[in-house]
Amino acid sequence: MNARIARLVVLISGHGSNLQAILDACDAGTLPARVVAVISNRAEAFGLERARRAGVEAIYFPKPKEEDRQKYDQRLAARVAIYQPDWVILAGWMRILSNEFLRRFPMRVINLHPALPGCFPGTNAIERAYAAFRERKITRTGVMVHLVPDEGVDCGPVLGQVEVPLFEGESLENLEARVHEVEHMLLVQTLRNILLDPEFIKGVKKDA
Repeated sequence: MNARIARLVVLISGHGSNLQAILDACDAGTLPARVVAVISNRAEAFGLERARRAGVEAIYFPKPKEEDRQKYDQRLAARVAIYQPDWVILAGWMRILSNEFLRRFPMRVINLHPALPGCFPGTNAIERAYAAFRERKITRTGVMVHLVPDEGVDCGPVLGQVEVPLFEGESLENLEARVHEVEHMLLVQTLRNILLDPEFIKGVKKDA
């Protein structure tokens, strides 16, 4: 049975390596989806160039300093809605979305976070995990993919997670590389689970 090709809008703020993993999986047919737009709040985000190279519409959508967060999110939601996405993917989007955005796409916004559930919410999660390991506070970190139902930071219903071990003497740069590798794998695999199995997301909602 062939799965319907899902429409994805991806929001980014930076380099876009997780976006690239999605684009590659779509191109290879591993993921029954198509990225229909990539939006960034930062003009210099290399992910916009990745989108252009893939033939995907790349949109720079800045927030003016004088505009409040809710108004910006209303405008952003209206722009995203133009593309009629099945799912909105936050792949390195460095802004907390308000309910003005989230209510437009209920239980259809997915975020990737480089930490395990309940650990290191917010920015610089890998650096904070590395520091905690050096202080003998933790022995492992990880990556999770979760739904974004509300304005809570990195605490929505978990769709997938993978532990990443921490090693004595390892550099932060090497840890970052290992975490990013897991991110690419987990994000694509989780999206694949959602798109190929209609019951997958229902089970997550029920457990949340």
